[in-house]
Amino acid sequence: MKIVLCVKQVPDTSDIKWTENNTIQREGLESIINPYDVYAIEAALKLKRSYDNIEITALTMGPFQAADMLKKIIAVGADNAILLSDRKFAAADTYATGKTIGTAIKEKISDFDLIICGQFAIDGDTAQTGPSIANTLNLPQVTYVQEILNYDNDTITVRRELDDGTEIVKVALPALICVLKDYFEPTRAKINGIIKAQNTEIQTLGFDDLSLNAEEVGLKGSPTYVSKAFRPAPKEVECKLCETCEELAEKIKNCGGLDE
Repeated sequence: MKIVLCVKQVPDTSDIKWTENNTIQREGLESIINPYDVYAIEAALKLKRSYDNIEITALTMGPFQAADMLKKIIAVGADNAILLSDRKFAAADTYATGKTIGTAIKEKISDFDLIICGQFAIDGDTAQTGPSIANTLNLPQVTYVQEILNYDNDTITVRRELDDGTEIVKVALPALICVLKDYFEPTRAKINGIIKAQNTEIQTLGFDDLSLNAEEVGLKGSPTYVSKAFRPAPKEVECKLCETCEELAEKIKNCGGLDE
């Protein structure tokens, strides 16, 4: 089974700088692995520990500094990695990002079985990139996945979250899943993994390596854009001190928070 693990670097700071196109200036910022992608990494590693012949390729789109993140993922168990990096990819919305990543997967990892993404990215929180990749590749997709339950060569069975409960879904491979938060102790890199990461060359692909035209990637290929970006002003809230529980209950009731 060949797994493509789509991950993203996000800024590890509240001091966000914006470009002239109202997109985040990523170069030069301290970055971390997107937390939901950490759950995706663990989902892939769990499959690798549970089944034989699992190969994991980590893939990201971003500046050259993202290669360090990919090295860390190799150190904990991924087999290889691909970095999509080109100034023409910059300022892409979720549609153009999905188009670029999906094309790279189709052309460079054509025999994949499963794509795993985090459900959200904390710098955008749209939950659209994974589905956009699936749309580009015309794949079945399952979102809001809580847990991978079973893999049997041609299908994968997962539990996904709904507004009013959960459901079990069995999907034919190849497919894409987007995972939610899980509860686990993150895998730590061991010395052999660190040595492997240091000796592994990250495959870097640019615009000229993919069969896309300039109007399909980056800002030009993005049908949506951020019209305005700003920090919300802190809201002043009046605090009221209650001396007793009875007084607190009465105030809540008067505010409409409790029925008679």
